[in-house]
Amino acid sequence: MRYEYVMARRARPQHHRRSIRLQEWDYSQAGAYFITICTQNRECVFGNVVDGEMVLNDAGRVVESVWNDLPNHYPNVELDEFVIMPNHFHGIVMIIDNVHDVRAIHELPLHELPLRMTQKQRRNMLLPKIIGRFKMLSSKRINQLRNTSGTKLWQRNYYEHIVRNQNDLNRIQQYIVYNAAGWKEDELFITG
Repeated sequence: MRYEYVMARRARPQHHRRSIRLQEWDYSQAGAYFITICTQNRECVFGNVVDGEMVLNDAGRVVESVWNDLPNHYPNVELDEFVIMPNHFHGIVMIIDNVHDVRAIHELPLHELPLRMTQKQRRNMLLPKIIGRFKMLSSKRINQLRNTSGTKLWQRNYYEHIVRNQNDLNRIQQYIVYNAAGWKEDELFITG
């Protein structure tokens, strides 16, 4: 019986999730990264936009607290602009790695990497660990707050953009700062 089960499982088409990460990029190296994380089913969980300003509820304040605490666990990480929206989060993570001020770098380089990275190397990259910690702790605390143990708060993946230069950084910072003001035109806007 066990053999038939195994053979039947092997005969099914395998579904492989395609990573949206840049395959040859080491997400532990110094640089700035723009992150967007959406809630599960884009549910509005963190508060409301009122007159172009985001008003956080208790869950939104948990997200803010967990985000601001990240540099206490990753000493080579600085946080730049961020915004918590009703159903998503935008933020800039700066991995410093022996650089005193990443903003002083006019062009953040794209380093050449080996053609192939091992799975172990990819698992040990800093940015996914930071985002994983953020999602795990905020989910756990919000589930405790809402008495909804085990409820999935965030979508499985997240969007990330490697900030290429100072102009790119300035544009993204402006986008984050004015995100709440343009909420009704945002592609993630959902009423209710």
